[in-house]
Amino acid sequence: MATFESTIRPINYAQENVYNLLSDLSNIERVKSRLPEDKAKDLVFDTNSISITTPMGSVKLSIVEREAPKCIKFETEESPLPFNFWIQILPVTATTSKMKLTIKADLNPFIKGMVSKPLQEGIEKIADVLQMINYEA
Repeated sequence: MATFESTIRPINYAQENVYNLLSDLSNIERVKSRLPEDKAKDLVFDTNSISITTPMGSVKLSIVEREAPKCIKFETEESPLPFNFWIQILPVTATTSKMKLTIKADLNPFIKGMVSKPLQEGIEKIADVLQMINYEA
């Protein structure tokens, strides 16, 4: 099992605010305009799932577990490469928190060599976007 983790990101909002927005994927509509247009055009989401077309193919993730207010776990429903993904949110103060993203995938050594760098870069880009969101209720 290969694990890819983002750097830990400071978030200038309370843990509950971050969790509440991210645990309901329909809230993505509020931040969709911040995504690069070429990346957001194939983005489809509802309360429990999100799907997007990538250069490698279609990817659909569904929330499989919510552990309020600290963790949201996703699993692939459709993907050229099956994986699990989770967002961890921890409090720092009453008004700030920190976040880490993790991907776990069962990769053979050949595939791991090809996808390790793109997966690590991708998880950091997702963390960049999540760090910039306004989590005000």
